[in-house]
Amino acid sequence: MDAVTPLVLEAVRFGYGAEPVLDGVSLRIGAGEGVALLGANGAGKTTLTRLAMALRHPDAGRVVTAGRDTAGRRPEDLADVAGYLFQHPEAQLFARTVRAEVGFGPERLGWRPERVGAAVDHVLGELALEPYAGRHPYDLSGPTRRLVAFAAALVANPQLLILDEPTAGLDRAARARVADVIRRRRAAGVAVLAVTHDLGFAAGVLDRAVVLEGTQVSRDLPLVALLGNHPRFPAPPLLDLARRLGLGGAAPTIQALAPLLTSHPETGTLEA
Repeated sequence: MDAVTPLVLEAVRFGYGAEPVLDGVSLRIGAGEGVALLGANGAGKTTLTRLAMALRHPDAGRVVTAGRDTAGRRPEDLADVAGYLFQHPEAQLFARTVRAEVGFGPERLGWRPERVGAAVDHVLGELALEPYAGRHPYDLSGPTRRLVAFAAALVANPQLLILDEPTAGLDRAARARVADVIRRRRAAGVAVLAVTHDLGFAAGVLDRAVVLEGTQVSRDLPLVALLGNHPRFPAPPLLDLARRLGLGGAAPTIQALAPLLTSHPETGTLEA
């Protein structure tokens, strides 16, 4: 993977009309970082992600995605370095089958058919989508369509993943699969920027919080330092429990926490 910074925003200003949505926003996300982009509805979170993917362009300032200034570029010019999951998957699904949908990007990048097939098989397996490979995306449930769109964002192995509400509507098993994929990608050096209201998910897979407020970045700090210490962002249950038990750190998984609970003096032995 190229040694470039996956995302840089420098003094970015953008507005729909006269009033700015973002004004003077600067941000840098390094390789392997996991950033939760937080803020109230209308704070500019989705706008920022669209700027990063060249779906919009700043009125002032610069956006550089994986070493490429987005000025004059279109989303397809970033397809080999950035994967984008829309808030509403219907905005990006168009192929007749799940396999064709997921393979479209690599095909457009000129990959050989055998490489496309292997990449599609891999990502469908990661997200347990193999049974749907021959189905039309619009014959699937909304949550499954979200997983298909996520697979399409992953398949080209981008340096930057931009995810807008990646767990919306997903059940526990699907959320766990998405979390596992993000952890593996981050371990391989992929940067992740995720807009999410799912603070439990965020605490389990991301480690930095960027809060948008009043057109600007109001906070940029470790995620665990924000959760539970801001009225808008309470600590999710597992993180709260870990803190009460003096375990500290990021929110553990229930699998990691259970053995600690069984031997903790304040909880005693848990019965099966």
